[in-house]
Parts: sequence; C-alpha cells; structure tokens
Amino acid sequence: MIVVTGAAGFIASCLVSRLNAANFNDVVVVDNFSVEKKLPNIQGKQLREYVDRNEFFDWLDKNHAQVEFIFHLGARTDTTEQDHAVLDLLNLNYSKQMWQACVRYQLPLVYASSAATYGDGMLGYSDTEDALFPLYRPLNPYGESKNDFDNWALAQEEKPYFWAGLKFFNVYGPNEYHKGRMASVIFHAFHQIQQSGSMTLFKSHHPDYTDGGQMRDFVYVKDVVDVCFFLMQHRKDSGIYNLGSGEARTFLDLALNTFNALGRTADIRFKDTPEDIRDKYQYFTQAEMGKLKSIGYSQPFTRLEDGIADYVQHYLLPGRYY
Repeated sequence: MIVVTGAAGFIASCLVSRLNAANFNDVVVVDNFSVEKKLPNIQGKQLREYVDRNEFFDWLDKNHAQVEFIFHLGARTDTTEQDHAVLDLLNLNYSKQMWQACVRYQLPLVYASSAATYGDGMLGYSDTEDALFPLYRPLNPYGESKNDFDNWALAQEEKPYFWAGLKFFNVYGPNEYHKGRMASVIFHAFHQIQQSGSMTLFKSHHPDYTDGGQMRDFVYVKDVVDVCFFLMQHRKDSGIYNLGSGEARTFLDLALNTFNALGRTADIRFKDTPEDIRDKYQYFTQAEMGKLKSIGYSQPFTRLEDGIADYVQHYLLPGRYY
C-alpha cells in the first residue's frame, strides 16, 4: 500500500492520479474528509482505503507491515493563516509524528516543504547548503512552520532509511478548484477573463520591477507529481530538494499566456497590492534545480506556455479533474 496524506487536496490528488496511471491502485488516502468541496478531487480514482487524519497513526500501528511508501502532503497551506497554534498542530507536530512513525517502522517518506521557507530570497534559493536553513527568515507563519520542520528533520539523529522534503515553488494546475484565494494566479486569471474579458494584476511597489514584472518560479503540478513518483522509485540520496521549474517568469507572461490559451485579446489592468501582504511580498523566486538533477532526475519541466495551454484547454474550460 502507498499512503498519501492531504489526498483530497490539490497536489496530493494529482499524485494519486499519477500513481493510478502507473497501476499503483492500493492507495490509502488520508485527509479531513468532512471538507466536502475537496472530495471531487478523488472521485473515480482507484483507492484502497479512506483514513481520517486524526485516526491515521492508530491505523498505521495496525497496518504498517503492508505499507510500502508514505507521501505526507497534508498541511495547512493558507499563507495568510496567522494562528500559530493551528500551524504548529498540522504542519509541525503532525509532521514530527509522521517522521517518528516512519523511523519506528522503517518506512520511506516524502514530505511537502515550501519555497516560502526562503523568505525574501536575500540568501538565495539554493537547496544544497543545509547550514543555511536555520538562517532563513520566512515572511509569514506558514513559511515559518515549514522551515521549522525542515530544520527539525535535519537535526534528527534517527531518520527514515529514505526521506525527502520537497520545497514546492508556485505550483499550478488541475484540482485546485477548492482553494479559493490560495488558488494559483492562472486559476484566478481564467475566471476573471471569462467573466469580464479582462484581468487584474498587482502593481509593483518595488523600484526594480515594473507593474506585472514581478517574477515567480511557476511549476506545473504534473511535473511535481512526476518528481514524487521518481523519488518513490529512487529511494536513495535523502535530503531536502527544491521543486520548481528552475525558470522565473513574470506575471505578465502568465497573464498573456492565459489570454492566448483562451483565444482572447489581452486586456490587463493593475491594482495596488493589498497592504496586509505588501511588506511580505516576494518579487522574485527561482528554484536552483541542480541538486535534484544530480541524483538522476532528467525529465524536462513543462514550459509556462505549454502548461497554461494544457491547464486551460483540457481542465479549466471543460471543468475536468486530473
């Protein structure tokens, strides 16, 4: 059996589809299944069992001998969350408990970290220097919770025989319908364009960037789950890895490609960045991807143009799930 936590969420549900496509059908899905808006993400998939996240560790105590691999992708992912107690419970302490269970039963583990750990990027976006990790200063409590767990994991003397933490950059793609404000800019652009024929981006409040010239490393969710699948098969070279496309692109690129995918003439407008996030806003992110490539991952990452076209035309327009 393969366990996937957060399985009704965005990235994890796409991973379940990727596993099913490779004929891994004994998938145990773990989540808070009372959040009904996420449930369409896992409908129609080949699944072995549903386990509530609060009951998972009891379940694992009884079934660990049948478990082959654990993907721990469940988390509180709202970057505007200010309740440290919630983040400590779901992102830090639950992950510690998962790690300790994987040590106890010698189970391989891949878990979700985040590029939010890098903060404003002043120390760069390199995943090769573990000594830098305690120096990062995330810009929000969500990033702090992910950085706290990365540092805790690195400090442990007892580790799973294989483990990998993945610092996700700006992931976009199908199955993010439920995420509301936290959905990708492409998702919001699509709906703005469909409703009004135009879309709005944040103005730049930084002298080095023009309006729409803010840059992010946008990575297609299908690439993300391909990396997860590779690590499940690889099972060596434990550590923390960046997971982006390796290429920063502007929000203007994103907007223009969304219009192109819809066959519409571009009409892009700008508004002030909300004050509650303005001082925490990242103007540039770009994953250094050499570490992942150095362990043998050789698949090319999807170009933004191609990823947006696939997402818009094959998923958003028909309302399909992956």
